[in-house]
Amino acid sequence: MAVKVLIPTVLQKYTDNQSVLESSGSNINELLDSIEKSCPGVKGRLRDEEGKPRRFLNLYVNNEDIRFLEGAQTSLQDGDEVSIVPAVAGG
Repeated sequence: MAVKVLIPTVLQKYTDNQSVLESSGSNINELLDSIEKSCPGVKGRLRDEEGKPRRFLNLYVNNEDIRFLEGAQTSLQDGDEVSIVPAVAGG
């Protein structure tokens, strides 16, 4: 199953400067595992010490925020698009 993953500029140094990856997984957790295998060094940027997606990263499946779906257990289908978007804060 192929899933298209959109990588933000800040993480592209871990993906050989690729802005789009083809990866696989039946849910977000499996997808992150797959990305970690193909892009060594990115794990610490995607997950916290407990293995959960980092709070400052927003993950979207086909433009829907996974926080409003099933979180890291959100199911993926062939052809889905996952966007990794760093949170923006300011004052």
